[in-house]
Amino acid sequence: MACASGVWLLSTVNPAEFLEDQFPRSRWHVLPTAFRTAYRAADDLVRNIPILGIESALDNKGRLVAYSVDFAVKRLIDTGQLPFDYRWQHFARPTGRYLEVRLPHSVLTISQVSDAKKQPRNVRFRANARMNNEPFFNLPEFAEENAVKGLPHLLLVHGYQSLDFIHLAVPHPLHHRNYRHRSENLLTMPHELESGVPPVEDTDTDFEDLGVLKEEIERWRRENGD
Repeated sequence: MACASGVWLLSTVNPAEFLEDQFPRSRWHVLPTAFRTAYRAADDLVRNIPILGIESALDNKGRLVAYSVDFAVKRLIDTGQLPFDYRWQHFARPTGRYLEVRLPHSVLTISQVSDAKKQPRNVRFRANARMNNEPFFNLPEFAEENAVKGLPHLLLVHGYQSLDFIHLAVPHPLHHRNYRHRSENLLTMPHELESGVPPVEDTDTDFEDLGVLKEEIERWRRENGD
């Protein structure tokens, strides 16, 4: 890493390492149960409320799923099962609000996607947010852009019509490049639980870069009142 005009320019930070630092693997196991419950709640609403069972409403069932998932994640935070905070942010256009989960040095938003390998629709608030992920890169197109200028953006994506997958992901700043890193499907992978045993030291991980990134994020927060 180098310093130019008093601003740290970061070499590549491992996105997988950063994701697990922000959303520890030991907490992943709470998501599948919460999401299954949320999807069942949406199905129950459709089944029990006739208005929601007509064709025009069924075409928009994804909204019910989104509301149910937001409620489920909010409840995980409110009950302490996820050690994070949240706030409701307005979309770029004044059409409503979305749930923003506040991680230690980043933010996370939730999206339904029909294809787990592709980023969600390229709406403005996500387009703006993912550009904060530039410090993860050492690419020519970002050669002059590697200083922290916002909180890194992570995604929690899940199946659209049916719950076939849940992934935590670091979106690539270029939408068509999809993800810099995407976890395994949380519905099918074994989950690490909390234990009193210290983790095995990973001698191949560059903790210096991660530490510098987090220091730069804290500095940005102080300077921008976030």
